[in-house]
Amino acid sequence: MPIYNAPTRDMQFILHDVLNVSQSGLPGHDELDRDFTDAILEAAGKLAEEVLAPLNTVGDQQGCVLENGVVRTPKGFSEAFEQMKEGGWTALDCDPEYGGQGMPYLLGVATGELFVSANMAFNMYQGLTHGAYSAIHAHGTDAQKQTYLPKMVSCEWTGTMNLTEPHAGTDLGMLRTKAEPQADGSYLITGQKIFISAGDHDMSENVIHLVLAKAPGGGESTKGISLFIVPKFLVNEDGSLGERNAVSVGNIEEKMGIHGNSTCVMNYDGAKGWLLGDLHKGMRAMFTMMNEARVGVGLQGYAVAVPAYQNAVAYAKDRLQGRAVTGDANPKGPADPLIVHPDIRRSLMDQKSFLEGARMMTFWGAHMIDRAHSGDAAAEGMISLLTPVLKGFLTDKGFDTAVMAQQVFGGHGYIEEHGMSQFVRDARITMIYEGANGVQALDLVGRKLAADGGKPVMAFFEMVKGFCKEHGANEKLAADFIEPLKAASKDLQTAGMFFMQNGMKNPNAALSGSYDFMHLFGQTVMGLMWAQMAVAAQAKLDAGEGDAQFLNTKLATGRYFMKRQLPITATHLARIQSGAEPVMALDAEQF
Repeated sequence: MPIYNAPTRDMQFILHDVLNVSQSGLPGHDELDRDFTDAILEAAGKLAEEVLAPLNTVGDQQGCVLENGVVRTPKGFSEAFEQMKEGGWTALDCDPEYGGQGMPYLLGVATGELFVSANMAFNMYQGLTHGAYSAIHAHGTDAQKQTYLPKMVSCEWTGTMNLTEPHAGTDLGMLRTKAEPQADGSYLITGQKIFISAGDHDMSENVIHLVLAKAPGGGESTKGISLFIVPKFLVNEDGSLGERNAVSVGNIEEKMGIHGNSTCVMNYDGAKGWLLGDLHKGMRAMFTMMNEARVGVGLQGYAVAVPAYQNAVAYAKDRLQGRAVTGDANPKGPADPLIVHPDIRRSLMDQKSFLEGARMMTFWGAHMIDRAHSGDAAAEGMISLLTPVLKGFLTDKGFDTAVMAQQVFGGHGYIEEHGMSQFVRDARITMIYEGANGVQALDLVGRKLAADGGKPVMAFFEMVKGFCKEHGANEKLAADFIEPLKAASKDLQTAGMFFMQNGMKNPNAALSGSYDFMHLFGQTVMGLMWAQMAVAAQAKLDAGEGDAQFLNTKLATGRYFMKRQLPITATHLARIQSGAEPVMALDAEQF
């Protein structure tokens, strides 16, 4: 069975030595001292290691089963979900008015990584609920909040998001699900939705579906779509459960991975629902949920690769194959361990430098979301700009990392006994759902760059410029961290200028380079993250504080990223500057 060790020390380094969360001045953050976050992370880590991780293989092998209209989850999932609820983990960063603990979103993200790494499919049940909670919290009436949120915070009731239909994925303007208004103010929802994660299961008393549908008078485009609350069981005025609603599971999808999560075909046959938010403004309400989900999927992208890397390291230290070219490292044994070989080291360093950079990048993004929640408009603009980068870049590279970890095992990585296949299969979905990564790239270039007159992207460039100016005279860091970051930022700015100069007269020139731009942006952000971590690590070493081995390891890993990974920004820029011609050269029939 694969191992998993919660990386709480690295999390603590990011929270306190880099982000300095307890001194951020944000509401509730002054309570986040080292002892407090250590207690939270250690408890979450123990649950992840001892309860959730052992069920990961179980969920993959057993999957979910539809029996007489009831979805059964894998053995042990229900008991683990009870432990999750009893520990208050589902309520960590929710509103205290509805039973939440009111902690910062950042802390919810940190514990979320632990749970995803241990068992991604399992954690999706509460993750989808949190997204539905957020949408109702932001757009619901007082009565709707009082009816649904307390039970959703506790996960006595879980939640879903219902967007996709067989004929309508990204292009939601094509959806056909109808909402017919009733005299009592409710609507009857009729249609079919597919790919609905956690669509039904046996771990909660009720499932609260948020469903996109078209009500009369809305028109044909996405502007005519509304969002509705459609519970599996109707809720009586006293809060008790009433009769079963006309919503059912038509099928459980057979999938490549995340078998422990019930991905359902949902049939709505005149199911009773209630409008959430304004009529014909459903996309605005749904994007509250989707933007949170996209950050969460970015987290999934790297988090599922964390245990893959940990297992690859353990295997590389244990597996004896060949001899080191510089002399026997294990002279008493028949061969040397894999980890002596430079190419294995390259692979492991690629994995390690990405995963630690991705964790910093995600925590930094979550910290900006906390700033945005406190009313910081600049932070809101910045995280809106970076959301497609977090989702697209981290999931692409997270999948690559899981594949690299599997490769360390050689043929044994292809055998199910070692569990590496599951990490690869589970990671693959993150590149597709919550908006496929090509769509994320189009969103970044087509909408986010020009948002608010380009202020957020210009603010990012100024942030990098200010950071480099502040630390450029540090002789221990300038050559290895500051200069590479400057070069990457210059490549990013040059790419942006190319879009400005060519995008209007030839939109395909910009769109053909959008995917490279998303990765160019992601690499530059990660370069900034590694530079920030290097500054923090070097400062502690200079002060004679902390674990010197941990800090020197952090600096060496960062140098690897800056020397071996960050220069790829020049390649992305060259591809972007080639324009649309090489991409659009063939007619459709020539493919």
